[in-house]
Amino acid sequence: MKINLWQQRRRNSLWVLVLVAVFLAALIFPAYQWTQANVKSMAGRHDSRMSPVILIPGSSATQNRFDRLVTQLNKADKQRHSLIKLTVKTDGTIKSTGTLRPRDNEPFIVVGFENNKDGYGNIQKQAKWFSLAFKLLARRYQFNNFKAIGHSNGGLVYTYFFEHYFTRDDITVKKLMTIGSPYNFSEANLSHKTQMLADFIKYRDRLPKQLAVFSVAGTENYDSDGLVPARSVEAGKYVYQGQVKHYTEVTVTGDNAQHSDLPQNEQIVSLIQEYILDSKKKTPTKALMGAN
Repeated sequence: MKINLWQQRRRNSLWVLVLVAVFLAALIFPAYQWTQANVKSMAGRHDSRMSPVILIPGSSATQNRFDRLVTQLNKADKQRHSLIKLTVKTDGTIKSTGTLRPRDNEPFIVVGFENNKDGYGNIQKQAKWFSLAFKLLARRYQFNNFKAIGHSNGGLVYTYFFEHYFTRDDITVKKLMTIGSPYNFSEANLSHKTQMLADFIKYRDRLPKQLAVFSVAGTENYDSDGLVPARSVEAGKYVYQGQVKHYTEVTVTGDNAQHSDLPQNEQIVSLIQEYILDSKKKTPTKALMGAN
């Protein structure tokens, strides 16, 4: 009787050991797989030569907003940059069109929003939606750096994104160009700061320190581009100047200096070609050397 009891206890102990071993294996194997996949992903990102240009359109504009700009840049740059378009739905799902050309290390990627309305509340929502699209792009293309362009409210979305959502150590944003972005909305008097501008200033210490920023304003009548006051664009200096590596203000005039035409403005196309794209590097002129 004692032998049977001892044998039963021994069998029970063996079963416990087996169950513990199975349980540990169930924990360790997925963790090992995740670690291996993560190491492989980090290695792939570290070695990546891709440096996309990610563009955000302004309010009421769609993912097609920059079609003409990309065509002009491809012609001027004598490159065939890919054009990939994403639309983020209000439920967080993302629709993607376009393909990456073989050996294209500098594609253009446009991120638009189903809800593309104006207003600070919507800009905050769009920044969150953009963060979802950015995670998707980072996972899909494994880049370790990128350049950013935002037209009108797109520049405001980028600003809110950098201050509240961009926390990655493995990806660097090299350059940001905002085009006709109204940092103080329609308020031309910089002593009257909107809530949005006040918030941008409050959290500006979160901005990427290595960033080079180009704030471009259009002037149709010297005071505005027909929609955005030049002083509102100028308010960007209170957000970026002294917080990033370089901050440069540029004003364009003449043909296509009206707000909605700015992405097709030949001067802006040249600025993007010269100061944003890696495929054609030049030494900055004194007129465009930014102040820290």
